Amino acid sequence: QVQLVESGGGLVQAGDSLGLSCAASGRALSTLGMGWFRQNPGKDRDFVAAISWGGSRTYYADSVKGRFTISRDNAKNTVYLQMNSLEPEDTAVYYCAASLQNYGLASRAAYGYWGQGTQVTVSS
Repeated sequence: QVQLVESGGGLVQAGDSLGLSCAASGRALSTLGMGWFRQNPGKDRDFVAAISWGGSRTYYADSVKGRFTISRDNAKNTVYLQMNSLEPEDTAVYYCAASLQNYGLASRAAYGYWGQGTQVTVSS
């Protein structure tokens, strides 16, 4: 069983930066594909970014490409999402997710483990 705990959310202004962390336990991070998703009330949970087991491959939603960066530190069992040039449209609850797969990581269906979520609010 994999447990995921997100941290780092908060309230920021448009144009600011914010970093999220996801601490994993229960399984070696090096054997997990990792992703970030986000969701607003009444909306679907949307893909934001993902990273392969070793970190050699990263994937981004078009809406965040060039602004967000996903990374991982397998020794610390932690995945990060650095968010720059934040926009009000980035406001959402952000979820960390873990997959036993090393492919198809842009799809919500690939993930079997989810964190509890952390709120990110961007004011205009």
